[in-house]
Amino acid sequence: MKKRLIFHVDVNSAFVSWESAKRVAEGKSDLRLIPAIVGGDPADRGSVVLAKSVPAKKYNIVTGEPVAMAIRKCPNLVIALPDFHTYSACSRAFKDILREYAPKLQEFSIDECFLDMTGTELIYPDPIATAVEIKERIKNELGFTVNVGIGNNKFCAKMASDFEKPDKVHTLFEEEIEKKLWPLPVGDMLFCGKATSERLIRAGIRTIGDIAKNDNQYLKSVVGEKGALSLYESAWGRDDSPVEEEWGDAMSHSMVTTPEEDIVGFDHGESILMGLCEAVAMRLRRDKARAYCISVNIRYTDFRNKSHQRSLDRATDITSEIYTNAKELLEELWNGKDHLRLMGVSLSSLTKDDAEQMSLFDMGNENREKQRKLDRTMDEIRNKYGMGSIKRGAAADVRGHK
Repeated sequence: MKKRLIFHVDVNSAFVSWESAKRVAEGKSDLRLIPAIVGGDPADRGSVVLAKSVPAKKYNIVTGEPVAMAIRKCPNLVIALPDFHTYSACSRAFKDILREYAPKLQEFSIDECFLDMTGTELIYPDPIATAVEIKERIKNELGFTVNVGIGNNKFCAKMASDFEKPDKVHTLFEEEIEKKLWPLPVGDMLFCGKATSERLIRAGIRTIGDIAKNDNQYLKSVVGEKGALSLYESAWGRDDSPVEEEWGDAMSHSMVTTPEEDIVGFDHGESILMGLCEAVAMRLRRDKARAYCISVNIRYTDFRNKSHQRSLDRATDITSEIYTNAKELLEELWNGKDHLRLMGVSLSSLTKDDAEQMSLFDMGNENREKQRKLDRTMDEIRNKYGMGSIKRGAAADVRGHK
């Protein structure tokens, strides 16, 4: 059986890189070279750091902390408000380049993809040279850098892309597991969260090699039977999960995110969900479409995937309606306590019919039209000035919408 060949392509410090590429094109300073973050307005107490430059890391600034705290650590910190319109455009652009090379591409998040390159050896006989060509094209054509990891499965490719950054190509093939993977600390292993790594370290299991060489019964006593099996298989570089489109149906719009930190608690989860709903609803309206079906997808830190979907009585393109349904689906899926690695929203069963079936007795139609006008106005502002130019001021109202 032919060995699989998988690439994982990951944008280096995506939001900072994309913001910098835009600024450099405008003749402004490169945020990647100075202590800088992409985050909310410092005047807003709820603003957090979404992404940070490498120089900012030297001040111990971490993703997810309040912007005010980051400023205290580095008074000269440069702050850029997020521009999700630009980031979406950059995401589409680098994925368009990847599709020129890969027979099959899976979007893992806004800034990373898996490519199944199995069977392409006649076209691309040297995988490393191909990976270098891909990253150089992205750098030269789009102005930002990526890491490319190469392996015989998705786990190894993903681990390889994280080895050393930025602007690197790394391999992690079966014969390289012992040399490259085993010396790494347990906390570096994909989906081994902070709590799990702390339990392992307390039990004397400090490296990935310690997991691979450990007695399975002891490992089960530390992290449980299911966790032990997942960790053990990963430590040996085993993963048979296929590269496939995240949502499958081409007649759909979806948005998936894998934050740098785990998603913990409903407040955190719902704020991310709102951002996903805003972005995917904006795409829907851009295409003059409406959706009859809403899906929410989550992935736990132990690789488990769960999804729920809901069919609507009438198609919608209204952000508040999409969010309300998505929030209810999320509450059905998730207890808010277990850590999540990924969250996504998909809109499917689309229609481009301009006419909407309306009842003379439906008193909510006037309110729906007001919501549509609000959404269109916000879309126009964001298209002109960027996603970060306006916030949904009634987040509380949307969350309470029934």
